Amino acid sequence: MRRHRAVLLTALLAAVPLTASWAQAAGDPHPGHRMSEQRGVVRSGNRPLASAEVSLMRAGEEFGAGARRLARTRTDARGRFHLSYRAPHDPDAVLYLTADTGRPAGARHDRVAHRVEPVRLVAVLGTGRHPGKAVLNERTTVAAGFAMAQFTKGGEVAGRSPGLQNAAAVSHNLADIRDGRVARLLATAPNGERTSTLRAFNTLADILSGCTAGQTCDDLFALARRPGKAAPRETFQAVADIARAPGNHVTELFALADHRAPYRPRLRKAPDAWTLALRYVGNGHELDGPGNLAFDAQGTAWIINNYRFNDDPRKSVCGSRILSRLTPDGRDVPGAPYRGGGLYGAGFGVSIDPRGHVWAANFGFQGAGCPIDASRLYRSVSEFGPDGRPLSPPHGWRRGDILQPQGTATDRKGTLWIANCGGRSLTRVPEGDPSRARNIAPGGDRLVKPFGVTVDPRGRAWVTGNGSDNVMLLSPRGVPLRSITGGGIKRPMGIASDSLGNVWVSNGGAVVAPCEGTTPEMVAEAVADIVTRHVDASVTMIRPDGSTPAEPFVNDGLFLPWGIAVDGNDTVWVANFGGHRLANLCGARTSACPPGLHTGDPISPAGTGYTSDGLERNTAVQIDPSGNVWLANNWLNVPVQTNPGGREMVVFVGLAAPVRTPLVGAPRHL
Repeated sequence: MRRHRAVLLTALLAAVPLTASWAQAAGDPHPGHRMSEQRGVVRSGNRPLASAEVSLMRAGEEFGAGARRLARTRTDARGRFHLSYRAPHDPDAVLYLTADTGRPAGARHDRVAHRVEPVRLVAVLGTGRHPGKAVLNERTTVAAGFAMAQFTKGGEVAGRSPGLQNAAAVSHNLADIRDGRVARLLATAPNGERTSTLRAFNTLADILSGCTAGQTCDDLFALARRPGKAAPRETFQAVADIARAPGNHVTELFALADHRAPYRPRLRKAPDAWTLALRYVGNGHELDGPGNLAFDAQGTAWIINNYRFNDDPRKSVCGSRILSRLTPDGRDVPGAPYRGGGLYGAGFGVSIDPRGHVWAANFGFQGAGCPIDASRLYRSVSEFGPDGRPLSPPHGWRRGDILQPQGTATDRKGTLWIANCGGRSLTRVPEGDPSRARNIAPGGDRLVKPFGVTVDPRGRAWVTGNGSDNVMLLSPRGVPLRSITGGGIKRPMGIASDSLGNVWVSNGGAVVAPCEGTTPEMVAEAVADIVTRHVDASVTMIRPDGSTPAEPFVNDGLFLPWGIAVDGNDTVWVANFGGHRLANLCGARTSACPPGLHTGDPISPAGTGYTSDGLERNTAVQIDPSGNVWLANNWLNVPVQTNPGGREMVVFVGLAAPVRTPLVGAPRHL
């Protein structure tokens, strides 16, 4: 009888949900917290997963801090679950669900000797109000693994604000946790069938399905292992590891896809790398020739446009008069886009200072036939407040002999640097005070067609001379110090500093396009010239003392390199105006690179870079606080010269080390 009572008690306890609330019933340490409920279902494809242990987790608030379980239970025979928990007071708390389960009966035994269940399915609830019902399946797990890749360690999620919260929002662009299907943004234009990302996403879900069915877990974990790191022990960490090393074992992973899984459409052949790139268009009628972008402290993207939006490329367009601002998940911030302040035809220059003020350089882009005299407008810079309100006068700030400005940069004191592409000079605006702006002209041919500018950790400014094949170094107060011409610098375009004080330069860009002629016809002639000479594509590293390696860094991931950025691990990212590819190079901090790589070696596939058919002709690349890599589709693949502008931002999800924003001076890890 005693044994019978023990068995009965065990059975009753097994049927009780393992929520956090029951453990706190004797003495609640958080009596002010409100009780909440979360329902849902766990599935593999269309098959419910019974007896899976479901946990509601609160993500840690610092890297490596670990997550905290709020509640747990097990699914019933139909895969359903019900959780009661005490909701956190913090509205920015990121919650997510995990479902851990082993293999079904008769499945192949796992060679890995550990107690961790090999299958972990995840759905990110995010912040604020959560859906009453959530589905956990392979799709939601791929969405969580990629969006949270830079915040996931040991199968748990933790990280700093705002990167963690923004990443949670981005996960919902991939999978809809309410039904486990593809999210609307991924399923529809300009994504959907127009790019391969939807098919790659479903194929990754198919790869997980093989493990969920108990057939491929060992192989999955071995192939997902990042070079030099421990192998993952469950499926969620495996996805995050694939997202962070997408060029690793690509073909072998593709072979694991379960062809019986219901996730369609899927890839017919292995990709170049397992990246997921999303297109963002804001309100759908604002982006036209996006030239560059900058992130504010919240991680929203401020984007400048070359042209006024028109979806008919046969109609000539004038210069854009709007400043776009997108949320971290690609939607218009309420009230955006913004107008005024003399903004017109901005090109490559946009920066945000420590106060959150946004500066846009008015290059004066416009199409032939536009009745506006651009020569009156390309002599200014526009300033906007953090709320988008224009602070500059109707014709912009003009002091400092601004002339066809392109690249801009700010330092930690708020000083703004402007590269005057049409004036062989820079304009320095001390502490963001336009009344103190002054022109800095090195003289003669020492700086011809200055294009890109960056600020190093010491506050020094470095500017590329696109027409003089050099980089000019200036003191924090604007005194020219030296000209650097070695290391293969040729037709330099973008420039970026790393946290160690090195400066990285993209070579092989346009000869005429940056400065001479603001009409698409003139730009087209320059691009036609350089397309035949893309063999000069390379990247040069300049050390803090101005010295360079003997040769530039070259690989086939570079094709008309333009913009360049450095992430929170000091690895280097390059946007290309041709080739539909993004390049990632090992930086000076080689400990952050895969084992065996040296400074300048490609991390992305050496023969292709990270390709995407969502890319067109890209000018800018920037890293956000979630580790997403943003590129500007500046021109169409086949530009019609009356209106050549591309109309999307392209975002590679979870690919880079997060960066603290706004970017003032050298990059810092979030």
